[in-house]
Amino acid sequence: MTTKTATTKTAAASVASRDLTAEIGFLTRALKAPTMREAVARLAERARAESWTHEEFLVACLQREVSARESHGGEGRIRAARFPSRKSLEEFDFDHARGLKRDTIAHLGTLDFVVAKDNVVFLGPVVIVGSVARWPHSACSGRCCD
Repeated sequence: MTTKTATTKTAAASVASRDLTAEIGFLTRALKAPTMREAVARLAERARAESWTHEEFLVACLQREVSARESHGGEGRIRAARFPSRKSLEEFDFDHARGLKRDTIAHLGTLDFVVAKDNVVFLGPVVIVGSVARWPHSACSGRCCD
């Protein structure tokens, strides 16, 4: 009977864990927390092995989700803005905007002015195409920005 009791307990634990796994999957989808959904099984195993408290386990799960959101948050905002294409300062062609100083733009790219709470003003000719501001390009008629 001892073997039967142990088997019954194991089976009950297995059913409970499957139900919990499904419930965790449902709840993390409802909360839109995909990183937590992916990490919870590994974290639960580690929590059991290291005897974490419930609070420590919860903090570990939430830290994973917050970290993922912080690293991916900008991507979502860029997609939501529906920019025609993604550009970076490294790709910028300074030959078309001869009046710009490469060092000045590189310094602005560090965003030190944001931390210092300073203002930055850009003066010069700007072409508005749709809702996108562009520098005028005489050689390419703006086609290089599309």
